Amino acid sequence: MSDPGPLKRTPLHALHKELGARLVPFAGYEMPVQYPTGILAEHGQTRTAAGLFDVSHMGQVRLTAKPGRNAARALETLVPGDIVGLQPGQQRYTQFTNEQGGILDDLMVTSTGDHLLLVVNAACKDDDLAHIRKHLSADCEIEPMFSRGLMALQGPQASRALARLVPSVATQKFMTGAFVTIDGAQCYVTRSGYTGGDGYEISTPADKAEAIARLLLAQPEVKPIGLGARDSLRLEAGLCLYGHDIDTTTTPIEAGLLWSIGKDRRAGGERAGGFPGASVIQKQIAEGAPRKRVGLLPEGKAIAREGSEIAVGGKVIGKVTSGGFAPTLGRAIAMGYVEKSPFGDKGPANGTKVELDVRGRPVVAEIVPMPFVKHAYYRG
Repeated sequence: MSDPGPLKRTPLHALHKELGARLVPFAGYEMPVQYPTGILAEHGQTRTAAGLFDVSHMGQVRLTAKPGRNAARALETLVPGDIVGLQPGQQRYTQFTNEQGGILDDLMVTSTGDHLLLVVNAACKDDDLAHIRKHLSADCEIEPMFSRGLMALQGPQASRALARLVPSVATQKFMTGAFVTIDGAQCYVTRSGYTGGDGYEISTPADKAEAIARLLLAQPEVKPIGLGARDSLRLEAGLCLYGHDIDTTTTPIEAGLLWSIGKDRRAGGERAGGFPGASVIQKQIAEGAPRKRVGLLPEGKAIAREGSEIAVGGKVIGKVTSGGFAPTLGRAIAMGYVEKSPFGDKGPANGTKVELDVRGRPVVAEIVPMPFVKHAYYRG
């Protein structure tokens, strides 16, 4: 096995150390998993006030159309989302797919009017960049911006805190973006995030990231939050983590992501298909997928971790892909994939009881709708 080399550091690395973060390897970076207050306190801080996350390890890429070309139309050859329909300032969630309809990565795409801004996952960003360059170089200027800072300010008081620095963000709606100036630096702010709550993602020049983070942390509502709480927050929100809940073996339909596929990209639409795996995905839209991602509420305190088998009547029908303790609910939750066939065409109904294998012990769980904690996005 080749040595991956030294861990990379984000522009906020020195600040994390100053704040007493416990740093761990994550996607090739040295990242804060928690601060001295601990994961439970950080989770509660984000759900009730505001938390600041360093997500600078994510990959930022700018696509600009070459003369006579169309960047949105070009990107649609790689993703099932409606990119052509994006108005300036609009943001969409979509996926890079392979020829089998599997997910190479999931990403956010924002139109600024004259170019597209992409945010991809940290562990996939080098492969994603190679994929984009291979397929889109004829149509687009491709500019990786991997050194830029990226922060997520999340929670019900995030707007109040950020609006002191940038008043215009107060009226910005969920899944929109805008260029703003913070502390003299041009930044790009989207009203989005990965917690299921209100909040923003703020892209900054690398050399201004620490100063802007300090300005945000100086607001009374804001505290620093690590990757541990980021994971428990996204699990409560029923959001997929790439490499766990979605990967090259799962399709967007199996994952419950049909909503992210543009209606014009589905069979019968004006721009139907044209992306890798379109025939597989369109067939699953029409006929259903063989399995589906479901929410699970285990009985008692047992935590069903990733890889725990899901069974009905002694027959294994799936596996848990994410599981943990939900601080907001004070109980264990999980999500995973189950085969539809034992339950008929539509698969298991909410309320169906299954058994989870938790360290060799069967634990009864109920299939439930997601999210586990209601989303609180600001839609105006």
